[in-house]
Amino acid sequence: MLIFAPNLATGMQNRTVKSLLVAAFSIFSLFFSPLANGQENEHKEAEKFNANEVIFEHVLDGHQFHFMTYTGSDGHKHHVSIPLPVILYSPQKGWSVFMSSAFHHGEHEVEGYRQVGNKIVPVDPEVTVYDLSLTRNVVQMLLALIVFVYIMLSIAKKYAAGIGTKKAPTGLQNAVEIVIAFIRDEVAKPNLGHHYKKYLPYLLTVFFFILINSIFGLLPGSANVTGNIAFTAVLGVVAFLIICFSGTSHYWGHIFNPPVPGGVKPIMVLVEFLSVFTKPFALIIRLFANMLAGHIIIICLISLIFIFGGLNSAIGWGFSPISIGFSVFIYLIELLVVFIQAFIFTNLAAVFIGQAIEDPHDHHDKVQIGPDDPVII
Repeated sequence: MLIFAPNLATGMQNRTVKSLLVAAFSIFSLFFSPLANGQENEHKEAEKFNANEVIFEHVLDGHQFHFMTYTGSDGHKHHVSIPLPVILYSPQKGWSVFMSSAFHHGEHEVEGYRQVGNKIVPVDPEVTVYDLSLTRNVVQMLLALIVFVYIMLSIAKKYAAGIGTKKAPTGLQNAVEIVIAFIRDEVAKPNLGHHYKKYLPYLLTVFFFILINSIFGLLPGSANVTGNIAFTAVLGVVAFLIICFSGTSHYWGHIFNPPVPGGVKPIMVLVEFLSVFTKPFALIIRLFANMLAGHIIIICLISLIFIFGGLNSAIGWGFSPISIGFSVFIYLIELLVVFIQAFIFTNLAAVFIGQAIEDPHDHHDKVQIGPDDPVII
């Protein structure tokens, strides 16, 4: 009996602990079940916020600049937006031109067309339509182009007047000159050598065009142009054409007749040929993915406020400072990312062009052995 006494006491303690846990769990369930049911009902009633709709509405193209939606005193939703022109052509119906506000956000049909999401489709399925509308991506890109041309022309006039040559540059001219000198000295010259002057206008245009469009995309209610695959694809195709037409005989000979043993030559020819297309593809995907991801992260952080608010208003208000703080942090990072991505695209384009125009004698670099002893290796 003395041998089994400790085991008996331990078993009684375990049963006591289990009983207390069961009782505590029962009280917890009885106390919080009404609250859980209430939150579930509240969630069902307040399940009006659609995060996917908000995210895709911002990152995809559209026929208007949409800023906000609010519910008025009449109980109806009101949209604050800037409508854009809708230009449609149908072989059966001819031209149709009107403002996107005529659709009333997809509620009305106009001239036999209706809006489904961000697309305009004919009511009659047998009608063919070609959408030539000025969407927000197109309008914003044109605005960015106008700003870009205006800045460069104004700076050119200052140089023509002697400001920057005879006098020190001031204001915006000073900031732009620093960037131009950086692209010339750190991107064009190291990668293109003595050919840098020929390609410097292209590199500067690409850098500033991506930069200005990316900065425009950070404004509330604006379009994410650089996060659109069509925009980056055009930039990639332009870079691809420049690389191909700039390629020397040495460049193409290295692709179709690489200096490798005959047994692996067919494999290397295929690899080198595919690299001609993977280079611009890398430019396209890198810029598109990075600019798209930043916008999605910011919208997701803001959306968490409304998602938690749908569960419980107190949780929504309590999480608001955290969500806004992280959003501001990511937004500041995005300001840095727009410069980084413009630089990376420009630098990689210069690297690829430099590989295409490389002369076999360019492999010989000067190395400084002593203060007065340059040697060719």
